[in-house]
Amino acid sequence: MELRNLEQQLAQFRSRVWAAGLFAAFCFSLVLARMFYLQVIRHEDLLEQAESNRIAVLPVVPHRGLITDRNGVVLANNYSAYTLEITPSKAGKLDEVLAELGKIVEITPRDLRRFKRLSEESRRFDSIPIRTRLSDEEIARFAAQRYRFPGVEIQARLFRHYPLGETASHVIGYIGRISAREKTQMEDWTDEEIANYRGTEYIGKLGVEQSYEQVLHGLTGFQRVETSAGGHAVRKLADSPATPGNTVRLTIDIKLQKMVEDLFGDRRGALVAIDPRNGELLAFVSKPTFDPNLFVEGIDVENWKALNESIDKPLLNRALRGTYPPGSTYKPFMALAALSLGKRKPETVINDPGYWEFGGHRFRSHDAGGLGAVNMRRSIVVSSNVYYYMLANDLGVDAIHDFMEPFGFGQITGIDLRGEVRGVLPNQEWKRNTYKRPEQRKWYAGETISLGIGQGYNSFTMLQLAHATATLANGGIKHKPHVLLATQDVVTRAETPAQVGSGQSLGLKPEHVAVVLNAMEGVTTEGTGTRVFAGAPYRSGGKTGTAQAVTIGQKDKYNAARMAERQRDHALYSAFAPADKPQVALAVIVENAGFGAASAAPIARRVFDYLLQGRYPSEDDIRATRLGQSAGPIGPFRSASEVEWPPAALR
Repeated sequence: MELRNLEQQLAQFRSRVWAAGLFAAFCFSLVLARMFYLQVIRHEDLLEQAESNRIAVLPVVPHRGLITDRNGVVLANNYSAYTLEITPSKAGKLDEVLAELGKIVEITPRDLRRFKRLSEESRRFDSIPIRTRLSDEEIARFAAQRYRFPGVEIQARLFRHYPLGETASHVIGYIGRISAREKTQMEDWTDEEIANYRGTEYIGKLGVEQSYEQVLHGLTGFQRVETSAGGHAVRKLADSPATPGNTVRLTIDIKLQKMVEDLFGDRRGALVAIDPRNGELLAFVSKPTFDPNLFVEGIDVENWKALNESIDKPLLNRALRGTYPPGSTYKPFMALAALSLGKRKPETVINDPGYWEFGGHRFRSHDAGGLGAVNMRRSIVVSSNVYYYMLANDLGVDAIHDFMEPFGFGQITGIDLRGEVRGVLPNQEWKRNTYKRPEQRKWYAGETISLGIGQGYNSFTMLQLAHATATLANGGIKHKPHVLLATQDVVTRAETPAQVGSGQSLGLKPEHVAVVLNAMEGVTTEGTGTRVFAGAPYRSGGKTGTAQAVTIGQKDKYNAARMAERQRDHALYSAFAPADKPQVALAVIVENAGFGAASAAPIARRVFDYLLQGRYPSEDDIRATRLGQSAGPIGPFRSASEVEWPPAALR
């Protein structure tokens, strides 16, 4: 009995051993199969993953290209500095981290406000600067206690710098941190373009910095480095250096630009000066300006509020985006339309009694006593409103529109700066598409009358007016305005001129153009611009203009002294010089400054003196122009070559 039990127990034991052995063999076979799968089948893939864990590929951000004026004066460059940066997703409780960091390095309330704003605009895993331009002492203090601050790093960064501050800020623009919206837009880029921006945290936001971003950015390089288990670089294995961005050379003469901005002073307005022979912009002024350096590290709340809420709108590029009625500067183009469309002859005379009646409504002139008999030349020289009231009525709104459109009025000029607005060159179709109510959509004959003197629905930019004036001065040959003169390869130093194409002829008859240009020259020798251009050693042509900022009833008399400053008329002047072979054409507006001859034309005179004679106005003359007191011949001047540059205040 006992023997039988023993045999049963041995049999059970052997069964269990066999079962355990089979189970062990099965498990061992699974291990062998897994090892075979990992070491043979997935060998290449896993080896690559292991290498990627050991080796990191780090982007090397390129140096941003320089921006210079036409003479090589640097308008935008770079400097290196150390920044203290926080990655919120790694830093824990930010309030506590910031409080402890403040005990080691100085963190001002402005730094905190900027950090908060940048945090709201960025993702939690982005590295956000809390302090920039750390001193060596601050770097050493933080490095000694770095172990206490996970997610906080010191980074060596390149910062953009605009050495001339507010000068030409609307043209140059600025760079800033890439926003969440811009990152979303980048998703539509090609893989190559996206790869080129790895590691890049800044991008052009305005002006040339934005429009020529791809030229200025350069090509991102890469470093292959071996990393420790903690993720720190141990040694560099390979290096593909970044290629710096190219230098962008502008057509702008920065000394001229600074001079014009000084002549404006605290007044608001814009000036655009163009070489009519090729479309190069020599000056592109919008006043007031702003300091683009404020935006580089992230603008603080106080400065942003001051700029964004200012009644003077310093962030508005008035030359590119500000639209105004052209006033009497429109009259030379109306005269040219009359000649081209056969509605007037140069010798045709009309009587100007100081008003013109149409449909029971009296349209008045600026001279209540009237100008008497005027032909086409005299109508421009003395600026007869009555002449152009009648002419506009004879032409009709659609004919005016169709003639003015090729000159660029109310059109996108195609300038190589983003953000240009179209303005308004009205016709019947425009009104039908603009308004909703039937009575608003209908064009009334009386609305055409004011178009003849540059009022009514007319609304153009100074760029458009300067562009049209340049085309007229160039005999009807139109060139696209542009600010890029050339790009220079930073490696080879080879310079590539801007590709601007040839001019486009508007098909104007030379004899018609000559009549209008001769009349514009008469404005400076015997008309409304005589005092300003007295004694000029060159001949020029121009047209003064006064444009309403608010509508004044026909029965009311304009009295600037009784009006709020921002309701007063705008002062305009369009011009070209020298008269025989124009090298520069311009348009200038001084907002709410009254008559063009008193406030706008003196600025034009100084531009011509600088470009044609190398004359730079004295400080006294600049101050007088700012106050609107310098309407006569230019006062004492300095040779442009003798003017200290850059000014001491900007160095």
